[in-house]
Amino acid sequence: MVNPIPAAHISPADPQFSLRVVGLMSGTSHDGVDAAACDLRLAGDTLTLTPLGHLSAPYPAALRSELMAALPPAATTAETLCRLDTGVGQAFADVATRAVAELCGGRADLVVSHGQTLFHWAPAGGAVRGTLQIGEPAWIAEATGLPVVSGLRTRDVAAGGQGAPLVGLFDALWLAGRPGAVALNLGGIANVTLLSGAAPVAFDTGPACALLDAATRHVTGGRLAFDADGALAARGRVLPLLLERLLDEPYYARPAPKSTGKELFHLSYLLDRLGPTEPTAEDLLATLVALTARTVADAVRDTATEVVASGGGTRNPVLMGALRSELPGVAVRTSDELGVPSQAKEALAFAVLGWHTWRGLPGVLPGATGARHPSVLGSVTPGADGRYPPGRGSGVRLPGRLEILAPA
Repeated sequence: MVNPIPAAHISPADPQFSLRVVGLMSGTSHDGVDAAACDLRLAGDTLTLTPLGHLSAPYPAALRSELMAALPPAATTAETLCRLDTGVGQAFADVATRAVAELCGGRADLVVSHGQTLFHWAPAGGAVRGTLQIGEPAWIAEATGLPVVSGLRTRDVAAGGQGAPLVGLFDALWLAGRPGAVALNLGGIANVTLLSGAAPVAFDTGPACALLDAATRHVTGGRLAFDADGALAARGRVLPLLLERLLDEPYYARPAPKSTGKELFHLSYLLDRLGPTEPTAEDLLATLVALTARTVADAVRDTATEVVASGGGTRNPVLMGALRSELPGVAVRTSDELGVPSQAKEALAFAVLGWHTWRGLPGVLPGATGARHPSVLGSVTPGADGRYPPGRGSGVRLPGRLEILAPA
């Protein structure tokens, strides 16, 4: 799917302050690569973002099959990891090349690649020990000729942080001036950024689409990859005893900041918790929708005055309806209403993080991830001209707010 928008012109007279950036993202649904292009320009303490469009491409079928087979709790090999690292890197490179040509008018300054998370090492009740994103950035740099910022999560983990979610800085800048706002992403895992306290905090609340998609594939024998429009869940009823059993998961009671992934929330986990219960497909999916809505609501209900949602889960009207029912009196809207396409939000967020890295600025806020200190995130793979980031000596300050401009 392509959503091209004519590129805005930014004068090359101020390259220290302006960059045209392509953000690349693949989340915990492991289904493909999203790209979002934008112009980023700093004026005073305001970073302005002009969206240039977004596109998405599914992984090749064979690559996705091998990727899914390597995910926890399965075992894998070094050979498989090498093949996947190359295959994902090449898939990201193909999408980046398309984004530069189709969204940027053939000109961009920087690519920021999240890569594909294969494993997030978060022991129960403990600090994150490591995180692995694959998709070798050299393939992107070679294909586009552009410098690539990648590996953004690991530095935060090394500094004692969760390394996830990393969208807290974007959310805090974007929603500045909206006290009580909560940014919510409904991907494979649901994460939130709370802005009501003295300092923003971002954390994973639990599964969003991870268990829903796994259950859909299971109950349909692989015929359906996900419950489109919540059609199956809409025909089911919530099973209170099963929901109570699912809510007993210790992760939900852990204090923030915290992070999780499919290392915990996968099909085997779900089947173990069904026990002797044999729900219909419709009742199982209705109960899993209720689980996501309840765990998100429990995480935000004491502070939220509005919830701004993005991610694939926003396309499930049953899930969005359940969330609104759990949060009476709280405005639940999508990020599209505030100028950020819900399907492009994470890719745009990583574009902003990459801008910070290129300028030598930290990509996390103090306390947001639990790190000992904010860090400049990621590594840079030079493009064809060998450029490296100019760093802080350029005089660029940390922005205080993010303004989303209408596309030109």
